[in-house]
Amino acid sequence: MSTLTFISLILMSAIYCFAGIMHFIKPKGFISITPKWVPSPEKVNLIVGAIEVVLGVALLFEATRSYAAMGIIALLIAVFPANVNHFQKARRKGKGVLVTLIRLPIQILLIYWAYSFV
Repeated sequence: MSTLTFISLILMSAIYCFAGIMHFIKPKGFISITPKWVPSPEKVNLIVGAIEVVLGVALLFEATRSYAAMGIIALLIAVFPANVNHFQKARRKGKGVLVTLIRLPIQILLIYWAYSFV
């Protein structure tokens, strides 16, 4: 593995572990962007946070890396409606519109990044 690939891997792992931990530390922000149709948003938030941490750690081990990367791709697709909901809320409030809009296509880049470890 090249140095750049190794740094990329460590960075991705850290991002998902950090994001997952934030689901436990600051749940209100995640729960607030959860679409209304999602049952038990508080429980879903905790589950998503735990999954992010597990996948972030699993990236670090060669034996589980490709499975973790596929899991991250699935997770990014699963949480996309929350990002769309976040953008729609921002648009209604007229606050944070550009940031939440830019976040949507970034999901594609994150999926591509994860795919590089499949």
